Amino acid sequence: MYVCIYLCIYLFILNVKPPAFQTRLQRLRSVSAVAPQPGCARRPRDAPLPAGRYEEPAGAGSSCWAGPGPARGRLWAGPSRAEGGRRRRRAAGMAAPGALQRSVVLPAGRHSASLIFLHGSGDTGQGARTWIKQILNQDMAFQHIKVIYPTAPARPYTPMKGAFSTVWFDRYKISNECPEHIESIDSMCRGLTDLINDEVKNGIAKNRILIGGFSMGGGMAMHLAYRFHQDLAGVFALSSFLNKDSAVYQTLKKTKSILPELFQCHGTADELVLYSWGEETNKMLKSLGVSTSLHTFPNLNHELNRTEIEKLKTWILNKLPIEAAETNE
Repeated sequence: MYVCIYLCIYLFILNVKPPAFQTRLQRLRSVSAVAPQPGCARRPRDAPLPAGRYEEPAGAGSSCWAGPGPARGRLWAGPSRAEGGRRRRRAAGMAAPGALQRSVVLPAGRHSASLIFLHGSGDTGQGARTWIKQILNQDMAFQHIKVIYPTAPARPYTPMKGAFSTVWFDRYKISNECPEHIESIDSMCRGLTDLINDEVKNGIAKNRILIGGFSMGGGMAMHLAYRFHQDLAGVFALSSFLNKDSAVYQTLKKTKSILPELFQCHGTADELVLYSWGEETNKMLKSLGVSTSLHTFPNLNHELNRTEIEKLKTWILNKLPIEAAETNE
């Protein structure tokens, strides 16, 4: 009988629970049901995670959580401010801040000059160094010149449908007819200026620094030197080109100072960067006051060969000879 009485009392309490208790129970039920929070769009349980949305650690603000549990319980409210900023920089083709990674070949003797070699699109500094080492069967090394192979930061690359690649700047397409992606070019010029400044801080005068590269690296070097660092010792461009309306040409039309010499090499069988593009670049720069040379390699595709690298080394030593003080040591 007592059991029946207690049961009746219990059922009565459940039916007449006070408003405060009802409200709390409703809140608990809503949490247990994992209801979407304001501003969040709930991801369906079986849907794949949105690409790149979960790069931040838990609690960093890139995701909303509806209580503990695995990724299926996450609620996506869009990127955090930090992640959003990174995405905006990437979308604009701008490099993330920070020093560029680099591979360095130190001189055998006293360091009195520096050479910066910029790799082609999708490569790395170490990759370019290894490639040249395979061609020469040894590092491209000098008695007095430090050789620096920096690596471009990964960024979305339009010719690859926006996939990330280690490129110095973005392009709308691989052609000399289209406009330049000037925002990404200028951003990278700032990063490479830091690299030049590092050498100057180490006691190397700017007229003892050469910069150049292969393919996109050569194009990047021409922008850096002819637009921002006209007091460098020289520029080299291997299988490279500038667009027809390049900002380099616009800058040089207003320049009356002595300009760095340009050393160019290009294969006639190049199907990616046409020989005619490199030839046109050479003619335009020469007409604007640049002392240029163009070395033509019959049947050479978009690549390097030993003869080309040996010619480059000869030019490098001509532009950056061992100083007299070093010769007497």
